[in-house]
Amino acid sequence: MNHTLPKIGFISLGCPKATVDSERILTQLRAEEYFITPHYEEADLVVVNTCGFIDEAVAESLDAIGEALAENGKVIVTGCLGASGDIVKKTFPAVLAVTGPNALEEVMDAIHAQLPPQHDPYTNLVPPGGIKLTPRHYAYLKIAEGCNQKCRFCIIPSLRGPLVSRPIGEILDEAEHLVKAGVRELLIVSQDTAAYGVDTQYRLDFWQGRPLKTRIVELARHLGELDAWIRLHYVYPYPHVDQVVELMAEGWIVPYLDVPLQHASPSILKAMRRPANSEQMLNRIAHWRSICPDITLRSTFIVGFPGETEQDFEQLLAFIQTARLDRVGAFAYSPIDGATANALPGAVPEEIKAERLARFMTMQSAISAEKLQERVGQNVTVLVDEVTSEAVYARSAAEAPEIDGSVIIEVKETVDLMPGDFVDVTITGADEHDLYVVDRIM
Repeated sequence: MNHTLPKIGFISLGCPKATVDSERILTQLRAEEYFITPHYEEADLVVVNTCGFIDEAVAESLDAIGEALAENGKVIVTGCLGASGDIVKKTFPAVLAVTGPNALEEVMDAIHAQLPPQHDPYTNLVPPGGIKLTPRHYAYLKIAEGCNQKCRFCIIPSLRGPLVSRPIGEILDEAEHLVKAGVRELLIVSQDTAAYGVDTQYRLDFWQGRPLKTRIVELARHLGELDAWIRLHYVYPYPHVDQVVELMAEGWIVPYLDVPLQHASPSILKAMRRPANSEQMLNRIAHWRSICPDITLRSTFIVGFPGETEQDFEQLLAFIQTARLDRVGAFAYSPIDGATANALPGAVPEEIKAERLARFMTMQSAISAEKLQERVGQNVTVLVDEVTSEAVYARSAAEAPEIDGSVIIEVKETVDLMPGDFVDVTITGADEHDLYVVDRIM
């Protein structure tokens, strides 16, 4: 009976926001009784959800489309690369349809045009919580689409449009449903999470009969009532973030803040169209730590932005040495088609970008190693991600999945643990990325 139902291949690329888009499409596909297959040869067509943020992501997306066309022949493209002009159609005229990001209805219309759904009343196809591309115990929860920032290095506003915040009641309903389905950690994402509600002027909404403002502080506070870790990503350092840090200190959400700072030189920050007062940022960081001493701070930086001098770069190194952030990612600037930064003078040679990136990461790796060494001897609660015969891979509140390190628990005998379990441990060792536990499960 089931072999008559249409089968869809699916490739999901890009950031957590794109992952959420993929999960919505997959959930709708299952609700309409399409089968999902990981094999090109079994699929009636393939959907590729693309990324178009940087050159490497564009290349990866084009490679995935090309492979899907070669192996299957019927391909629908969605995602950020689909919104980047007609690059997909020019490169691959044979694709069946191209849509931009956050385009559930358009993708489903394109699939329906090729493969009308066939009803099978005996098949229960949608699990509780919908289809997830993450492990069962954690999930990304997107609270808004688009962005109002005008950063010169970024094309997200042109791909995903201006900020559009979801109703707070709708978000809380989804979060509650996910937790009931077994999710133990909710990762709150958007392009500009702290700006949630700005577009609605913090409109009053209702959830379970309670009036709530459409604002990140209220949202975080009520998410904190759920039986799950709540972790915030992509948080610009607006003044009201201090109130969010207070919620962390009070135990409502995990004390972890992902703040994309990008640089520290005032001239480069101004060229990027970013807040240009690094001294004030250092004061904010010190203030957050005074409010919540256990806070973990993560950030990302760009080296080699057009016009960056050696003095600018030295200011960045001085900043990270003083700020002593816990987790840091960095990448060398590369031109992105459509970014206004492309027109700026002072392009930095590739070899200098690479050298600066290496110096930056060497310094930050030493800071990270020192910070993690300070945690040896601490008793912490960790969330189990994976159990093998040699080790249990877990994370404390200070580690986000996929981007940070792990708490690795050495297994010397059978342990009764599964992904999604919480367990208390004592940290016994550390390196520059991971923490270790040997015979110290409490």
